[in-house]
Amino acid sequence: MFIQTEATPNPATLKFLPGRPVLETGTLDMPTRDAAAQSPLAAKLFDVANVGAVFFGSDFIAVTKTGGEWQQLKPAILGAIMEHYMSGAPLLAGGAPADVAADEFFDAKDAETVATIKDLIETRVRPAVAGDGGDITFRGYKEGIVYLNMKGACSGCPSSTATLKHGIQNLLRHFVPDVVEVRPM
Repeated sequence: MFIQTEATPNPATLKFLPGRPVLETGTLDMPTRDAAAQSPLAAKLFDVANVGAVFFGSDFIAVTKTGGEWQQLKPAILGAIMEHYMSGAPLLAGGAPADVAADEFFDAKDAETVATIKDLIETRVRPAVAGDGGDITFRGYKEGIVYLNMKGACSGCPSSTATLKHGIQNLLRHFVPDVVEVRPM
């Protein structure tokens, strides 16, 4: 088994590509050891010193470190991933991901605007964010403000504010004139 690694815009996060599907649908963000209890692989990754968060995408695992150097961390992380896949154990202990997003919020009168915003996020933003080892989801819309949740490598990334303000905000304002601002949630 050959596992590739890719840098992300967040220097504290590295993407690991095992060359096979990781999560069949959606994404799963495990920012704490407690959240990782739902996945045997994530629990093993949290056993590696200085691992601070684990994120599963469709074909990658993003690991965020709290300290140390990637040169020292990578071998243990690669070993845990390889051992997991070679064992044939399930990715999740309970089957489906428990990463359920909180309810979205927006006024019914804004449903058409929200549908356009969600479509733009799904087709233009999420693929790019996944390429950087993270995910972004719509959380709400109120008075021209779009609220988004950034996960994985994008959560806590030094460039995430610039991505939101300059990239996503400009895109949404171009296609949806009612949008005045984008904020993280």
